[in-house]
Amino acid sequence: MARFASSGPAAFYARLLASYGSLLLCAMYGTIASLILRLAGKHRIAQWATARSFYHVMYLTTGIRFVIVSGKEHLEQRPVVFIGNHQSALDVLLLGTVFPPYCSVTAKKSLAKVPFLGWFMALSGTVFIDRANRDTAMKAFDGAAEEMRRERQSVFIFPEGTRSYATAPMLLGFKKGAFHLAIKAGVDVVPIVAGCYWGMLGASERRFLAGDIPVKVLPPISTKGLTAADVDELTHNTRELMLKELIALTETPAGQKAAKPPVAASNDTRRIKSKKMI
Repeated sequence: MARFASSGPAAFYARLLASYGSLLLCAMYGTIASLILRLAGKHRIAQWATARSFYHVMYLTTGIRFVIVSGKEHLEQRPVVFIGNHQSALDVLLLGTVFPPYCSVTAKKSLAKVPFLGWFMALSGTVFIDRANRDTAMKAFDGAAEEMRRERQSVFIFPEGTRSYATAPMLLGFKKGAFHLAIKAGVDVVPIVAGCYWGMLGASERRFLAGDIPVKVLPPISTKGLTAADVDELTHNTRELMLKELIALTETPAGQKAAKPPVAASNDTRRIKSKKMI
């Protein structure tokens, strides 16, 4: 077991290398597993199997894990649209914690070309979205909605659309795709909130510490009777609910308490410029 208990630049780079090595190893495993499972007609559990492998490998090599502190029972519902806050690349490990069987992610189309990771995602049923083309993106969501109904397949989406690199409990503005998809498919939205972990992972500060990051799975939000005209309100209300839970979760003793003060809900779109290391 190769854990790094110390802090400082050496531990930062050691954990960083261990994280990318773990991701590459699990992507290779996922590619092979997805191919075998597809041949066996079981490819819809491939992302769950791969996500769980990453959870265990990362904990063994770095001592880092996300821990569900409440609402785990909501992960059993399907099909639903799961949504979560997106802080950094470490959120792949969040998927390893919360990802249920018969669930797939959405991803930007360019990731399909990445060796191993892209192959795994394509083989395991990822919904690729061309963000530069709204028409093709909406067609992809139409197809995903039909598949969700037909196969009882859930989908996980980060509605912020990109990493926030948050140094305090905050959220970027939500894109509406996840909510359009939930209404189209006639399924519930299940929000998942991970505490702000800037206190244990800060790229600029060269800080990457071992520890537990708390996660809450919130009760399902029904879309029954809603139409496209309700998307704006659903998006706004869900974001406000998640922001409230994020602030409370981060400030609990179990959370990785941020050193900087919380950011107001209105300041949600100015946080991402240069921290592309993690």
